[in-house]
Amino acid sequence: MQHGEGAFVAHTGTDVYGPGKVLGADGESRRVRFVYFVATIAARDLRTASESEEVWVRAWLRERAQRYGGQW
Repeated sequence: MQHGEGAFVAHTGTDVYGPGKVLGADGESRRVRFVYFVATIAARDLRTASESEEVWVRAWLRERAQRYGGQW
């Protein structure tokens, strides 16, 4: 499965969402927690995040978990 749950991704056509992490997969759709939005995106419109994008998402998630608790 391309870009399965837990994968770090970025949108292929825009950077407005920021990079993100796949929350779930349903057929060809992926629910992604981007750093600026949560959105359902077609898997074909995602690419694997670069190393720096993954570092950004991990830091963002860690900061949110510290600030608000719980799983992000």
